[in-house]
Amino acid sequence: PSCKVFFAKDPLKIVRAQGQYMFDEKGEKYLDCINNVAHVGHSHPYVIKAATKQMELLNTNSRFLHDNLVQYAQRLTATLPEKLSVCYFVNSGSEANDLALRLARQYHGHQDVITLENAYHGHVTSLIDISPYKFNQLGKDSKKEFVHVAPSPDIYRGKYREDHPDPASAYAEEVKKIIDETQKNGRKIAAFIAESMQSCGGQIIPPVGYFQKVAEYVRAAGGVFIADEVQVGFGRVGKHFWAFQLQGEDFVPDIVTMGKPIGNGHPMSCVVTTREIAESFGASGLEYFNTFGGNPVSCAIGLAVLDVIEKEDLQGNATRVGNYLLDLLAEQKEKHPLVGDIRGVGLFVGVDLVKDQQMRTPATAEALHLIYKLKERQILLSADGPHRNILKFKPPMCFTMEDAKHVVETIDALLTEIEEATGMKTENNASTNTQCKRKMTEGRPQLEGANESISHMNGAACRQENGLYSQKHSVPSERIRT
Repeated sequence: PSCKVFFAKDPLKIVRAQGQYMFDEKGEKYLDCINNVAHVGHSHPYVIKAATKQMELLNTNSRFLHDNLVQYAQRLTATLPEKLSVCYFVNSGSEANDLALRLARQYHGHQDVITLENAYHGHVTSLIDISPYKFNQLGKDSKKEFVHVAPSPDIYRGKYREDHPDPASAYAEEVKKIIDETQKNGRKIAAFIAESMQSCGGQIIPPVGYFQKVAEYVRAAGGVFIADEVQVGFGRVGKHFWAFQLQGEDFVPDIVTMGKPIGNGHPMSCVVTTREIAESFGASGLEYFNTFGGNPVSCAIGLAVLDVIEKEDLQGNATRVGNYLLDLLAEQKEKHPLVGDIRGVGLFVGVDLVKDQQMRTPATAEALHLIYKLKERQILLSADGPHRNILKFKPPMCFTMEDAKHVVETIDALLTEIEEATGMKTENNASTNTQCKRKMTEGRPQLEGANESISHMNGAACRQENGLYSQKHSVPSERIRT
């Protein structure tokens, strides 16, 4: 009962996939707008060939020397700042973040962790503890004493918004306050951890300069900065290979974790850190070993994924298609009162649906209804964020301009239907700055799927992209734009 599937009212049985398309058992084709696991495209022939060739030769654990391991580590670290030079290969984003916490805590012997509102970092016990997206569902006393929650750096819904003169510094000061209070209570900070762009938290893009200031405060307290790139790394932002690089060349995390895209669906992930932190970890005397992490087949696949990103210019595609998608969605914001905010970089885009543009009231039921209607039109999209009102675009990197145009045209038509059905005003209130009122008529039927919006997703709901369901949640959602 704790395990959920997409579209529980009418689930899909997918039997094959290719590129940005998935096919059900009837041969119906669906456009995949959310599957960031198949980073370079479903069933990519080059990746499959690399895996098959290596499996025919050897697959074994990583206690034996093998060229693939060294070559892949070299290729991977070449994409990162020079000081990030030591790789630990593991099997999932959750394993990567769990190991990152171990590295951070061993470094100076500190234990406490600062995380962000609505953050999600994995499904193992150590990560549920630092994931408000999960532990808040367990009640007000569920937060552990060693966990400290900072405001999400969201300039659309957060404490400091787009009209603030310096939201990056303001949000960073909130972290400093937590550090000061923690130290007064005799506790010590081991790490600050954040997705370089929050995904489950609502497609939040931190303001430039935020990470630099936070890192300064955290390092002064003897902690390290962990950048979680599990969902947003490997060129998804287009102009950079890593999302943390959006903050500027002067920002370098102490630890970077990665998962999903690294193996294009093959279970593979990695932690990259500095030699100083790695040596501290080794000095503990506790050997680290991972049976499958860095095995020859995984590394062959990882090398193939990097080849495809480069040969097919998928970073360039993310920039071109992402900018086009943002432009198309911006037009919808001008047209539809349901669209409160558009934010994103590359092929990481969020559409914040609202019932009222001035109050920014989350349109949860409307978002869920839209997701189901898109599915009927053979488009797969999800809704997430603390109020489940954010449409999430994280498609395979081979997503095209034609795909973007098709999706937005369909969303346009569906938004028009919803606004007409609910009596919402359809004039352009963005330019007139008038308040949009949502008028519901007595006896009008519920939007499709609205009764499902109460249920909450379990386990790794966000990372498994089961974010098609809404939930009642007391934590305010957050947002930021570049």
